[in-house]
Amino acid sequence: MEEYYMEITGAQLVVKALKAEKTDTLFAYPGGQVIDLFNELYDEKEIRVITPRHEQGLVHAADGYARASGKTGVCIVTSGPGTTNLVTGIATANIDSVPLVCFTGQVSSGLIGRESFQEVNTIKIMKSICKYVVTVRDRSELGKAIRSAFQAVRSGRPGAAVVDLPKDIQQEMGSDFYPLCTDDKPEVPVPQEVIDRCLEALRAARKPLFLLGGGVHIAGAEKEMASLAEKTGIPVVTTIMGKGVLPSDHPLYMGNLGIHGSFAANMATSECDVLFAIGTRFNDRITGKTDSFADKAVIIHADIEPDVISRNVPADISVAADAGKLIRILLERAKPSAAGEWVSRLKLWKQRHPVTLKKSTSGEMSAQNVIEYINDLFDSAVITTDVGQNQMWASQFLKLSEKRKMLTSGGMGTMGYGFPAAIGAKLGVPRKDVIAICGDGGFQMNIQELATAALYELPIIICIFNNGYLGNVRQWQEMFYDRRYSATCTCRRESCMKECKSASAHCLSGYIPDFVHLAQSYGAEGIRVREVKDIRSALLKAKESKNVPTVIEFIIGREQNVLPIVPPGNSLENMIGGE
Repeated sequence: MEEYYMEITGAQLVVKALKAEKTDTLFAYPGGQVIDLFNELYDEKEIRVITPRHEQGLVHAADGYARASGKTGVCIVTSGPGTTNLVTGIATANIDSVPLVCFTGQVSSGLIGRESFQEVNTIKIMKSICKYVVTVRDRSELGKAIRSAFQAVRSGRPGAAVVDLPKDIQQEMGSDFYPLCTDDKPEVPVPQEVIDRCLEALRAARKPLFLLGGGVHIAGAEKEMASLAEKTGIPVVTTIMGKGVLPSDHPLYMGNLGIHGSFAANMATSECDVLFAIGTRFNDRITGKTDSFADKAVIIHADIEPDVISRNVPADISVAADAGKLIRILLERAKPSAAGEWVSRLKLWKQRHPVTLKKSTSGEMSAQNVIEYINDLFDSAVITTDVGQNQMWASQFLKLSEKRKMLTSGGMGTMGYGFPAAIGAKLGVPRKDVIAICGDGGFQMNIQELATAALYELPIIICIFNNGYLGNVRQWQEMFYDRRYSATCTCRRESCMKECKSASAHCLSGYIPDFVHLAQSYGAEGIRVREVKDIRSALLKAKESKNVPTVIEFIIGREQNVLPIVPPGNSLENMIGGE
């Protein structure tokens, strides 16, 4: 039977494709080379268009939406600077395995390669930071290109894709056909002999350890993994991206490992005889000195992406498999381990060496104080973080579970991520409380999105840990560079003394900006908290807000440090502040 197709413009086909891919929220910023797309979206009732103030805020919001909702994040920007402003967000989403499809405007096909106004070579720019990128040169290939992008970001290890759309392709008439039913690649089974080797290694182990990364979250296998740990009695440590796979208060959970890992987690990794890593790439933030990482252990490395296995740490047993599928297979066949004495030892380490911020003799408020109240007051919440000390403290002190989840930039370490990601998260899961934990530095990188949160009436709670420093770098300068605070004081004025090595609370230089008044100027609520006794009431007031974002500025101690810390070039067991 002969099929008939309607003739529609390329822009109309893009909108049709978005609806076919079940896109209900679109993060988009208009411009000359996408004006046809926006014209087609004008009367569209099924797709909500969200317009942030800046393309970087836009792409982080799409990322946060995807992580919180489990859907694919989708964004549209114009050519040139609109496209280049996406670079950081695309790299952030891709390295953290977030499904994200970005449509970028492009000059008309005949103008490409002529240094035309607002023209960039999108393919060359994006090729190294996403899974799939294409500039559509033929209207007949448009539907296929869009389908390939959505398929790429969802298959295997998720990631980002970019579809570059010349203006003439958007305007040109062509078939309305959209190939939604593209066959996915068949799932590769896990060889039985590999499973047998894994189980035998766990059976023989006396000090086994599970190391869980973000891949377990991506697979949606949290409950099965908790059951596997409980069935085998094997303790668990996590990367930052893997935190929350087991509830933070689970008796088998020993904490995060790595440069700022807990004493128990780092020592467990250093002393174990079998390390079963699932859904992690072993980046340098968790391994410390790679030559001595888990050097007493048989290392089993399982990841959906074969290329990452043994890339950083050589694996004794390699398992190229989806984390969820592997965990379910293991759960069926695994038996209780002989790790009782080992678990008792780790629990003793955890008890004797808790992660905590030292109490200040001057009564300064700490990030730990704030996060403990967040744990207490927000049972069901999505918490985003920026990058810096605030991220480390959040990963150390937040109690995560099925109801309380954390979104953060783990692989790229992108300052400015936390707040716009919270906007996307709130749009993705509107019934949950959404809290952004930011530093005073990172928040200012996308502070303009306060307008977005206010205009879309999103009652997000923004918690700023204000210590007047780019705190993570300042800490390194204090500990390893003789307190030479080069370019890290965010209060520094031209008139300040040149060689300031102090962080006096009596510094005469006032902080810029005034976050409370700035919030109010955007139509948000602003609260400043200086004492521990006022934390609870500030958070409760923000929690009660129905349609207005609230900025809470917490004035914390200026030289509070994230501890423990593994100095550069050291093994995990060589921690400072882990006593």
